[in-house]
Amino acid sequence: MRTLYVVTHPEATHHVEGVVGGWHDSKLTPAGVRAAVSIAQALRAQVPDGAEVELFSSDLQRTLRTAEELAELFGVKPIVDRRLREKSYGEAGGKPQGWLDRRFVPPPAVGERMDHDEGVEGSETKAAWAQRIYAAMDEILQSPCEHQIIVTHGGSLTFVVASWIKMPIESADYASFRASSGSITTLREDDFFHNRQVVSLGDTRHLDSAKAG
Repeated sequence: MRTLYVVTHPEATHHVEGVVGGWHDSKLTPAGVRAAVSIAQALRAQVPDGAEVELFSSDLQRTLRTAEELAELFGVKPIVDRRLREKSYGEAGGKPQGWLDRRFVPPPAVGERMDHDEGVEGSETKAAWAQRIYAAMDEILQSPCEHQIIVTHGGSLTFVVASWIKMPIESADYASFRASSGSITTLREDDFFHNRQVVSLGDTRHLDSAKAG
């Protein structure tokens, strides 16, 4: 039985500074670091002792710092993959959120959504974003390892889940599986039917201890 634990990085500096994240290489805040510790502890309690574990992470600082806490507890080295990054907002990355809001062109309710131009120079289309996440997932799932942890971003979680349930990319134009920062989403495939289940989406109960700290 294969289980994937998909982690969305916790609070980062772009959250508290009110700037656009995306490929802007923000760092975890002190609260984010505490949350990363709680995430690692929560997953260590779920994965059986002695089980082989693989750890994958986006290459941005906020995800790598989260992965460091997991790597320490599980005794593994993260496999870094830039395809697991958040969507690129092009020239808006690192600028005030209001700058992006004034220029952003939302996708139409009906019509072309995957290749829609959002009006910001260098911004990724939804199609390009989905294609790289799907490609990363295809490689991750080639491994026979039964316990895999993926550290990614809140927006990219949509395409991790869509890929997991084998939703065709062209059908993902309305998909949205959103979760709070610092969440854990659990995905499982059984060995008999090989059905792929979304066991939990965006669980944040483990963050209570981080807040208390």
